[in-house]
Amino acid sequence: SMTGEETQAPSSPREGEDVAITIGRPKETGPKFGTMMGVFVPCLQNILGIIYYIRFTWIVGMAGVWQSLVLVSFCGACTFLTGLSLSAIATNGAMKGGGPYYLIGRALGPEVGISIGLCFFLGNAVAGSMYVLGAVETFLDAVPSAGLFQESVTVVNNTLINGTATAGTATISTPSLHDLQVYGVIVTILLCFIVFGGVKIINKVAPAFLIPVLFSLLCIYLGVFIAPRHNAPKGITGLSLTSLRDNWGSEYQRTNNAGVPDPNGSIYWGFNALVGLFFPAVTGIMAGSNRSASLKDTQRSIPIGTLSATLTTTAMYLLSVLLFGALSTREELLTDRLLTATVAWPTPVVIYIGIILSTLGAALQCLTGAPRLLAAIANDDILPVLNYFKVSEGVEPHAATLFTALICIGCVIIGNLDLITPTITMFFLLCYAGVNLSCFLLDLLDAPSWRPRWKYHHWSLSLVGALLCVVIMFLISWSFTVISLALASLIYYYVSLKGKAGDWGDGFKSAYFQLALRSLRSLGANQVHPKNWYPIPLILCRPWGKLPENVPCHPKLADFANCMKKKGRGMSIFVSTIDGDYHELAEDAKTACHQLEAYIEYKQCEGVAEIIVAPSMSEGFRSIVQTMGLGNLKPNIVVVRYPEIWRRENLTEIPSTFVSIINDCIIANKAVVIVKGLDEWPNEFQRQYGTIDLYWIVRDGGLMLLLSQLLLTKATFESCKIQVFCIAEEDTDAAELKTDVKKFLYDLRMHAEVIVVTMKSWESHVENSSSSAQPDDSQEAYTSARRRISAYLSEMKETTEREGRPQMVDGKQAVVNEEKVDKFLYTMFKLNSTILRHSRMAAVVLVSLPPPPLNHPAYFYMEYMDMLVENVPRMLIVRGYRRDVVTFFT
Repeated sequence: SMTGEETQAPSSPREGEDVAITIGRPKETGPKFGTMMGVFVPCLQNILGIIYYIRFTWIVGMAGVWQSLVLVSFCGACTFLTGLSLSAIATNGAMKGGGPYYLIGRALGPEVGISIGLCFFLGNAVAGSMYVLGAVETFLDAVPSAGLFQESVTVVNNTLINGTATAGTATISTPSLHDLQVYGVIVTILLCFIVFGGVKIINKVAPAFLIPVLFSLLCIYLGVFIAPRHNAPKGITGLSLTSLRDNWGSEYQRTNNAGVPDPNGSIYWGFNALVGLFFPAVTGIMAGSNRSASLKDTQRSIPIGTLSATLTTTAMYLLSVLLFGALSTREELLTDRLLTATVAWPTPVVIYIGIILSTLGAALQCLTGAPRLLAAIANDDILPVLNYFKVSEGVEPHAATLFTALICIGCVIIGNLDLITPTITMFFLLCYAGVNLSCFLLDLLDAPSWRPRWKYHHWSLSLVGALLCVVIMFLISWSFTVISLALASLIYYYVSLKGKAGDWGDGFKSAYFQLALRSLRSLGANQVHPKNWYPIPLILCRPWGKLPENVPCHPKLADFANCMKKKGRGMSIFVSTIDGDYHELAEDAKTACHQLEAYIEYKQCEGVAEIIVAPSMSEGFRSIVQTMGLGNLKPNIVVVRYPEIWRRENLTEIPSTFVSIINDCIIANKAVVIVKGLDEWPNEFQRQYGTIDLYWIVRDGGLMLLLSQLLLTKATFESCKIQVFCIAEEDTDAAELKTDVKKFLYDLRMHAEVIVVTMKSWESHVENSSSSAQPDDSQEAYTSARRRISAYLSEMKETTEREGRPQMVDGKQAVVNEEKVDKFLYTMFKLNSTILRHSRMAAVVLVSLPPPPLNHPAYFYMEYMDMLVENVPRMLIVRGYRRDVVTFFT
């Protein structure tokens, strides 16, 4: 590392990709290949397969010359645009093994990457079986005596040529299905032995397959130019403008299973069907990127090698359409399955060898790339079920190769080439669409890290490439398209459900970030309309006292935070403070933050965690309440646990801290919710019955009403009913007040029972203090509180007189008005008595929070609050802020 610091070892082979920059020459892990042998040859070998030799002339006869040109251009444009997108992503930094999966996963996230990557793996594995079947079928056509079982003979009584039925019979011999299966399995096993030898052996063998293929193509072109020869069939006219003109238009018709035109045939071939048949002839452009781990320079080799192979083969196909269209009659094109061998110079044997070697070479590349793709997915350690296929760097993926061979053998046993090709096409198109969408997203977002060396690309080209892929998928078969998309969706869902979390810096995260920034700017800093108001609670996790070790927050705080959200919408901010010096405790704060994040995730609460290091809890909270949040996404409600232990544990610093927090919230215009009885707060499995009682004393913008409605949306409180208690003095018109409140609640669309409770005023209490008071549950607590306050006042006076200084309240000069102290304590006493009389069995009680009175010591305020919550098991003490959170209007 350039910093010289130790870095933590990554938990998976990919986790530490960008941890540090290493100095010196990297360790060589195996043979590395250049553009020619590493990309161009594998791509060329994969593209030039069975379709060109045994289906291409038939496609020209069925679609005609001009539609064949359109078909080749259409499919070639799709792969070329995909190649451009692939080149852009591959040149945007170092590339590990995994090819398109690595690129898609790092651009669209692990879920999309794995779902498309596994489909692409299956496509490669199944394509290997297609090439093996093509090689075996060609061998048995060339050497019929090699068949172990009897050939299938198809007799066609009438053929349809140029729109007219032609009398006569045509006998078509095809190899037995059992021969295809037996020889196919044997060939697959032999290819697997080569693959087990490693990339070095494969690259030595590859030219032996490719050179005869290129020679066979040369023989085909020589044969076309010198045709017709003395022993040629009558249908081969040689290069002729007449033949080109006759074959210019299309001749779509029904055929039998052997592809011979038959008016009674079971298969109708149109342009859509031909797209599905031909498209595998242009796939294979990912063969080089599949072996990215074995390349010397991926950023140079992948663009040049892939695009060169794509352009070379597309040009060859376009030329072949014109040559084959001018070479023979349409009847010959449709009935001679191996017209390429018939016209080849000097003998058809060369073409048979070329077909067999080309298909075997393509199968070899599939069996080489697919296991490496599967191993790369396994090495990312996202899906535990794939751990069997993990390999160390530089080690051959033998387990993945064996699994790929089993899939290939299974498809070989099916034995139907035309059934296999649409399946392969869908998987490849899904991968190509993923590559195009990845480049489109990265190019459109244009993040600072997006700096590809390949400049010949644009997001519009990637979008067109993705749309072409989708169009081709539906042109071929909407049913196969739905099946492939359903399979990818199932894998995506499984990865989301069972996969390990991973952050690869994908494009979706960048999109979310930019969307969040844009949304934040659009929200501005203006006041949020009540219809759009959401609670954003700031939850103070630090308890009054100590929690057990490794417990970062009170276990019930997250349960309460979830109760403040409707259907889980909204964000909670869990904060805590550590007393001390930031330079000394920064690492402790990080550790505590990780513990708090784990707690939030465990409690399934949508929220974020923050830890502040400050000299004291009061100063830490003051910093939090001033700076936390951005724009209108600042927290608007502060949630604090009520300090029930302060007197029991003689924690003398709690009153001043508690009052400081409330005053800071009032100054910062934050709503406050103080939870009393948090230890008894029900979780999601503890259903509550009874009532939710609101003691509505002061106007708070409707926050208390809104909280009660949010509680009802939770399964825990859904069986409860709301009661609203209006506190009024004895001379108030109770009936009129009740009517007004009912009308108010009706306009707010809230169902609640309204109860008006009259309470004797302080003045009436003073006048009638000589009369005997009625026994009350809170009377003893009230008497004790008065006695403690009197003792505290006496001590204050004695200290003031002894030290000869002015009276001080919490460090400030002030004069305590004893009458106001008595009045405040009495009001809390009467309110508590009313709550106990009417709401002793309530599920939860909500009451307005009185602000700390001016010039009253913090100790007195704690006495007032203790008096208010006396004998009430579960209470929310709520103070709103200078904004409405509910509205009458739609």
